[in-house]
Amino acid sequence: MDPAVSVPAYVRSPSVTFLSSISMDRHLARYDVAGSVAHAEMLARVGLLPAEESAHLVAGLRAIAREIAAGSFPWREELEDVHTNVEVRLGELVGAVAGKLHTGRSRNDQVALDERLYLRAEVVDLGGRLHTLLAALLARADSEAEIVMPGYTHLQRAQPITLGHYWLAHHARFERDLERLLASAARADVSPLGAGALAGSTLPLDPRWTAARLGFSRPFSNSLDAVSDRDPFAELAFDLALLLVHASALAEEIVVFASAEFGFLERSGSLGAGSSQMPQKHNPDVAELIRAKASRAIGDLTSELVLLKGIPLAYDRDLQEDKPPVVDAVATARAVLDALLTLVPALRFDRSRLDAATRHPDLYVTDRAESLVRQGVAFRAAHERLSVEPAEEGPIDPRRSVALRSSFGGPAPESVRRQLEAARSRLESLTDSLSSLGRKTELVEELLKEQIR
Repeated sequence: MDPAVSVPAYVRSPSVTFLSSISMDRHLARYDVAGSVAHAEMLARVGLLPAEESAHLVAGLRAIAREIAAGSFPWREELEDVHTNVEVRLGELVGAVAGKLHTGRSRNDQVALDERLYLRAEVVDLGGRLHTLLAALLARADSEAEIVMPGYTHLQRAQPITLGHYWLAHHARFERDLERLLASAARADVSPLGAGALAGSTLPLDPRWTAARLGFSRPFSNSLDAVSDRDPFAELAFDLALLLVHASALAEEIVVFASAEFGFLERSGSLGAGSSQMPQKHNPDVAELIRAKASRAIGDLTSELVLLKGIPLAYDRDLQEDKPPVVDAVATARAVLDALLTLVPALRFDRSRLDAATRHPDLYVTDRAESLVRQGVAFRAAHERLSVEPAEEGPIDPRRSVALRSSFGGPAPESVRRQLEAARSRLESLTDSLSSLGRKTELVEELLKEQIR
């Protein structure tokens, strides 16, 4: 092999298989190349590389980006990580000048950069799916704003609500999930490139320029923190764990509502498969798997936090293991969101069962208590009185009762319409935030294709 492209000394280890991170690094490959393009361009701008050498490096890096996209990049396990694989492959493509690319740079600031670019792209992807789910929930809330159903506490019938109100409650949870993802991306909008191994460089680097070139709002403020900070990954793991907890709660309700005991949901192939032995069964498999996958995301978060809890400044090899939990959580969240996007629009409620359930007198005892309050009775006295009186068996009008619940954020159709209007306005704002973040991701993709002039 040409000496210019030989394996660097720092990876000539007898424990190469144990030390290798290639299986996870593949997820970061395009971002690593994009960071290298920006770094090579910066080296020319500050006079550390002739313009023609920088252009030669950039051309080689873009060729590597094409190989990665096509699945033809020649990964080599013995090279341990994505950074060294790219560097050695670049040497094979452009020769000895490849050795100049690492000027003023460390694998430490490289991987910190790669992770932030990866996070940004995944937030755009997952955020787009969440946005679609939010729109689907709003559509259901709109079309079912006047359908009355029992509301529950402790899984016992409590008070009447509407299906529209129910869907908006889940919408509120998933909306916060999207807001959290965007907020995490905003906090991660800091480029660590230029921090080196931990103490920057004696060379005249320009981290502000590379930060802007890669779409970051600003560069790091402290090099020691820049190479060791994994808050973005920990936050992403938390965001996805909570997202899947919310998905699991919805899935649990689907499982319950689909049971014969409730019978609120009609049997449908969208819920899952039948039993292998019992012909009458139609199991809510999709919802059950969503419920199960939440535990996986929680495990990923725990793994990430335990990994980080005892690492001293600055970079330690432990941080190589920060990627598997996050990559797994991202893949799990993507699968769950895709399942929900199929499931939510397909659910069909049995309105006759809902109507029958809303006619149980226990649902209206609080109404009677509030009626007594309007007559001047203290609420505690009314509560005590009605807690021992038998439930009233007179005519029940669920729609009239729920229509009276028009207080702020309540389940009355009138209130649901107001909530829908506000939710649509917030969704537009989230659309703008996602679009803005998406443009930053597109900037990196453009960087891998051709010079932006």
